[in-house]
Amino acid sequence: MTARIAFIGAGNMGRAILGGLLRGGHAPAQLRAADADDGARARVASEFGVFATASNAQAAADADVLVLAVKPQQLKDVASGLAAALAGRRPLVLSIAAGISTASLAGWFGSDTPIVRSMPNTPALIGRGTSALFATAATDAAGRTLAESIMRAVGAVHWLDDEALMDAVTALSGSGPAYLFRVIECMASAGEQLGLAPALARRLALETAAGASELALGSAFDPATLRAQVTSKGGTTEQALRVLDEGGLCDLLGRALGAARDRSRELAAEFGRG
Repeated sequence: MTARIAFIGAGNMGRAILGGLLRGGHAPAQLRAADADDGARARVASEFGVFATASNAQAAADADVLVLAVKPQQLKDVASGLAAALAGRRPLVLSIAAGISTASLAGWFGSDTPIVRSMPNTPALIGRGTSALFATAATDAAGRTLAESIMRAVGAVHWLDDEALMDAVTALSGSGPAYLFRVIECMASAGEQLGLAPALARRLALETAAGASELALGSAFDPATLRAQVTSKGGTTEQALRVLDEGGLCDLLGRALGAARDRSRELAAEFGRG
């Protein structure tokens, strides 16, 4: 029997996973969503044909899986509000809330609750996301397989053996699309400064980023080798890379990821179990 899945939170990421499951053949009748926002409920109901409610408890009532797709600062209250609806039941809890540890989730839902924590990223909106997952000891092989099948509906999946690494994943891939969007933005702006029309500069930057990513994903060579292959001695690319290296690009990115990791830890301390 297909698992009954309740989404607690119907924002962008919840909607992305819902859409991925439906495209993969999951029946709309087996999916439901809860959100306090009228507009969010209307969107999932009209776009996907699934039941949508303002009541988390109603959505969770007979669910085999709860996908927690709310903001970290909301999660404790959400978990507390679901306690009565889950009394005597232990559905799989799949959380995509940044920073909130499985220890906090187990404290709110019960230590014997099967829990999987995941960190996806926004390319999940087009089925090209990447997610890292960590499962608690209370989660059996079937629970792990179920969680993986849900997240695989929107992209690649990677399992972690150490939950502490989730903060690094959050910094690298969870927040990573924003860094690349910023680079694309800067490249397009620089192209304009060199005389290109804004629309053309933006398009060239976008297509270059997309093509380079596809090339790297499909290549047998690592990015460093690919970079060397297109860097001719004394050529234009070499000059551009020299400026980037002298400007400390790698160090800057390292500090940026460190800041994101630290904020993930702060979220756990601020909004975790208390």
